[in-house]
Formats: sequence, structure tokens, C-alpha cells
Amino acid sequence: MTERPNPTQASEHPATNRRRSRLAGAGTVVRRRLAVAVPVLVATSIGMFALGAASPVDPAKQYAGAAAFTTTEENLAQIRANWGVDDPLPVQYLRWIGNLLRGDLGWSTSRHEPVASVIAARAGWTLLLVSAALAVVLVASLLLGALAAYRRGGLFDRGLRAAAYAVESMPVFWLSLAAIAVFALALGWLPAGGLTDVTATSTSWTDVAHHLILPIGVLAVSQAPWFVLFVRDAVADSLRDDHVLAARARGLPGRTVLFGHALRTALLPFLTLIGTHLPELVGGAVLVETVFSLPGLGAVTVQAALGSDFPLLAAITLLTTAVVLTANLAADLGYAAADPRVRLND
Repeated sequence: MTERPNPTQASEHPATNRRRSRLAGAGTVVRRRLAVAVPVLVATSIGMFALGAASPVDPAKQYAGAAAFTTTEENLAQIRANWGVDDPLPVQYLRWIGNLLRGDLGWSTSRHEPVASVIAARAGWTLLLVSAALAVVLVASLLLGALAAYRRGGLFDRGLRAAAYAVESMPVFWLSLAAIAVFALALGWLPAGGLTDVTATSTSWTDVAHHLILPIGVLAVSQAPWFVLFVRDAVADSLRDDHVLAARARGLPGRTVLFGHALRTALLPFLTLIGTHLPELVGGAVLVETVFSLPGLGAVTVQAALGSDFPLLAAITLLTTAVVLTANLAADLGYAAADPRVRLND
């Protein structure tokens, strides 16, 4: 006897089935990424805890601060007992992880305040700097890289590649100092650092934006070579694809062929580059914030490293690792969403 089709299944549109399949595939990607992210975060936490445990600095004296020079050994011993410094290392590690999971990131010995307060007060400025620089890099690299690929071998292409290779060899801190020397000291166009003028009695967004032009520009320029060269090569290869050659044969304008056909194809691997290059961008932001005296996570990271502030260093390292892993996941999902040919559940 022939089985009658389910009316509900028969009425489903094929597009609905495809969407359900892609959502299930996205869930598979998320689970696979989490299966990698959790061990990475655990290994990072163990590494940071091991560095702190191997440090010759006495945690009790760090917590005591300036009072450590005048307090007695009995008081220092009491501090060690209160903080569990003398407990076995596995016990200390598990207690630290438990506190992290409850949102207690510890006490910053260099800032003398909770680590969570330090990060909450400064993470926004770092996020603003990185986001603005990344936006500038994306727009500039897509435009310049596509134009260089379209005129491959020409004067503009050769000049752009030479400039990209030159900037790629320059350290971020050197670019920052050079920008300050030229645009702040020699020309006087932009402030040399900080978020506001020294004489300012209040904070205005126009003043902050004026002070951020140079740091954002330096960070964007320092990261642009990789993106520009990648887009240039990807678009140059895409211009030789059959569908792009067919668009040219139909007599479409060069701008339409370049930005409407070749660049769209080259954007797919570009999404992956953004996720994998994020650690380099964050590392550059640390140096830029330090040189320009910006109140972001970069400056406190350097201060924590110099002061052996391992609770703050560990929290920032774990936070950065989590952000990078999340960005890689977003890049994978974005790649699959942009190209329907990618099978998420493979």
C-alpha cells in the first residue's frame, strides 16, 4: 500500500528546508568551535596561573602595597592565610577558576582595585580604538586593493605594493612616534596624546574625537598592508574567473565588473582574514595606547606586566583569547552565510 504524504511536509517550501539545514549546520560549527575554545581557554588559564606561581614576587607584599615595608612578618603571614597563598597549587588554581566563573576576577595589585573594575573602566576605549581602526582598514584596503588589482602592473599598483611592504616592516611604536613627531610636534595639526586637552574642565566628544584621529590612523596604517595585499591578490585572481570575463564580454562598465563581480568573489576569503588577524590588531592597540597615553587596556597591561600584577594580566589575557575565538567563529559563520556553496555541517 502506498504511504500518503504528510500534508505538512508537502506544503513546506524547499527554501524553508534549506534554511533549516543551514541553521543546523551553524549549530554544528558552534559546537565544534566550542570544543576547541574550551581547551584553549583552559590551557591559557593554566599557563597564566603557572607564570604567577613561578614568580619570585611575594603576593602578600603585593597585596599589602606600601605597608609591606613597615608591617610585621605576622601580619604578612595573616595576609597569606587570608588569601590562601600557602595552599597547594591545584587548590589555588581551582579556587581561582571558581572565582572567575562567579565573576570575581581578583584584586589588581598594581591598580589597588578589583580587576573587574579596571577592565570595565577601560575596555570601552580599547574597543573604540580597535573598531574604528578596523573600519578604516577595511574600507581603505578594499578600495585600494581592488584598484591596484584592476591596474595590475601599473604605476599605482607598484607604488601601493612598495608602500605596503615598507609599512609592514615598520614597528607600530615607531610609526606612533613618527606620527607624533610629524603631525603633532612639527605641523601642530593634531594633539600628541591623551583623550582631552590638559586645560579642559570637562570631556566633550569632539575633543575626544580630535585626540583619537592620530592613534586610530597609526593603528590602521600599521595593519593595512596585510589587508591591502590580500585584497589585491584576491581581486587579481577573481578578474580571471569565467563569470568576470563574461561580464566584461557583455560590455559592462569597468567599475561594475570590478566592484560588482570581482570584488564580491574576493570578499569571501577576506572574512576569514579578519578573524585570524584580530590578535595582531589587539597587540598593535596595546602599543598605540601606551605611546599615546590612552586610558585603555593596553596601558594597564603594560603597567601590570611591569608590576607583576598577575591577576590583572591573567584576566586581560583570558578576555583577549575569548574575543579572538569568538571573532574566528563569527568569521566562519559569515563566510558560510556569504557563500551558499559552503556546507556548514561538513
